[in-house]
This record gives sequence, structure tokens and C-alpha cells, in this order.
Amino acid sequence: MTTELHEHDGMICRACGKEERASEGYPCVKCGTFICQICNMRGVEKCKSCAQKEIPMPKWLED
Repeated sequence: MTTELHEHDGMICRACGKEERASEGYPCVKCGTFICQICNMRGVEKCKSCAQKEIPMPKWLED
């Protein structure tokens, strides 16, 4: 008698939209939604909706 487990620990990354394991990600620095490890390694700290709400950096201040 074996019991089949149908567990699913995937979450959708709010930056790129890909599904990743929930334990392999970080929260958005503003709202706390899930951001995958790949996006985090690329320097993404905010989800798409928080990044869109942010006031854009003036061109003369960009490096």
C-alpha cells in the first residue's frame, strides 16, 4: 500500500514569470512577493509591479 504524494512547492516569479521551487527564491524588497534565485543573481530586487510604480531615475543621474 503506497500513498502517492501530489505536493507542489512551485511559485511563480513576479519578475520573470517562470515557476521555480518556493524554497529557492527571495522576497521583493518592497512588497515581499516571490522573486526566483536566477532573477536575484541578475540583480533584480523588486517585482515587476513595484518596479513600474517606482519613479524613474533622471538621465543625468545615471552612470
